[in-house]
Amino acid sequence: MGVYNVHERLLAAKASEVGALVDNLSGGPADRLWPHSDWPVMEFDRPLAVGATGGHGPVRYTVTAYVPGVWIRFTFSGPRGFHGFHEFTVLPVGEERTVLRHTLAMKAGGLARLTWPAAWRPMHDACLEDGLDRAELACTGTVARPARWTPYVRLLRAFAHR
Repeated sequence: MGVYNVHERLLAAKASEVGALVDNLSGGPADRLWPHSDWPVMEFDRPLAVGATGGHGPVRYTVTAYVPGVWIRFTFSGPRGFHGFHEFTVLPVGEERTVLRHTLAMKAGGLARLTWPAAWRPMHDACLEDGLDRAELACTGTVARPARWTPYVRLLRAFAHR
């Protein structure tokens, strides 16, 4: 099963400001993009660079491409059945406006053909929208339309925390 999933947010900020958010992905105190207070922390075995390995929760990956301030790609190594990548891209729209885009492209194989649409996708979508809210807050000081978890996502999270 082919999966192509895109989340993006137009931010009232310079590309350099948005790029700094991507460059600080780590789950640590300087990370103002990853929603680590509500989702598994993103961690790596070393600072962001090609070859760094890590992930968040059961989702594991390796940094396979990185242009600081512009683009980072992570290639999946887990969970089983995830064959592809996810990436953040910083796209300047003007001097003071930038799109932050997250793209996930993969083939779901085996059991993942069932678990992606039933559980992984709703959780992924909610986590990414929470991260884009954090990016908007970091760049502008406010969030115009905060993301809201669906009742189904709240149910999945309840089961995940048992």
